[in-house]
Amino acid sequence: MRYIKDFQEELELFRALGSPVRIQIIQLLIQNGRMSMNDLAQALNLTAGAITSHVKKLEACDLLRINADEAGHGNLKICEPHPEKILFVLSTAGKRENEFRSHVRVGRYSACRIYPTCGLSTAAGLIGDVDDPRYFTSNKRFHADILWFTKGYVEYMIPCVIPGDAKIDRLSMSAELSSEAPGSNPNWPSDIHFYVNEKLVGVWTSPGDYADVPGIFTPDWWYSSWNQYGLLKTLNIRHNGTFIDDEKLSDTTIDELDLHADTPMYLRLAVPDNARHVGGLTIFGRDFGNYNQDIEFRIRYSL
Repeated sequence: MRYIKDFQEELELFRALGSPVRIQIIQLLIQNGRMSMNDLAQALNLTAGAITSHVKKLEACDLLRINADEAGHGNLKICEPHPEKILFVLSTAGKRENEFRSHVRVGRYSACRIYPTCGLSTAAGLIGDVDDPRYFTSNKRFHADILWFTKGYVEYMIPCVIPGDAKIDRLSMSAELSSEAPGSNPNWPSDIHFYVNEKLVGVWTSPGDYADVPGIFTPDWWYSSWNQYGLLKTLNIRHNGTFIDDEKLSDTTIDELDLHADTPMYLRLAVPDNARHVGGLTIFGRDFGNYNQDIEFRIRYSL
């Protein structure tokens, strides 16, 4: 969720959305997932210079992202949408909250312990052999946009660039998740454990592993019997407890975690071997599943 509280600070966003051409660009990207600047220019009958100008304005407002196409040796610029809900907060009551947002690719974990079945993949192809945990230590993992395992964990360092004297009021993580069944099975529960700095903050039971229809962003070459998409879940750790979406997971609060702006923070997603439902975990990134996003982090803080 993107909160608009100060209209003056968001004038560039309003200007970007005030152009019919830029609205068309956003619509094309949401419809197609990813497009090159050349494809956008052809679709809208614009020159390369004109499309570049429009795209840069949308990128500056975080409405889309521009990446170099690795297959094209970085010469081809690929645009992808960064859709999210925008909430206009009209009330001026209460103190103003600050928010630091970041995203981490699925393969950029800092630690792991993995047990088969397991694997990683980029949008272009698998990384190594499936069911071989050794490939989770390969440098190629940094480009992975999907990973899966039956039990174990992956742990991510949470980006945090906020003032050193800031007080952290809320920590949020959003990701597309599912279980990991042999093949696929929509009725395959798995107890996903969430840890912050090795402290268990909550457990969410994933219902299953889905392959009934292709994922919107899952590559065409992906095996039809493999996991196609997951559920978009948001973990929120607040002053009144820990929640997954609107469901309370535990009474663990952000205050109990004693997080500080100048010390590292880590989030671990795990399926322990002593869980009631050891049904694995799949994490979908920007090029897989139904949501075109990485693992998204948000830190709200006050000064």
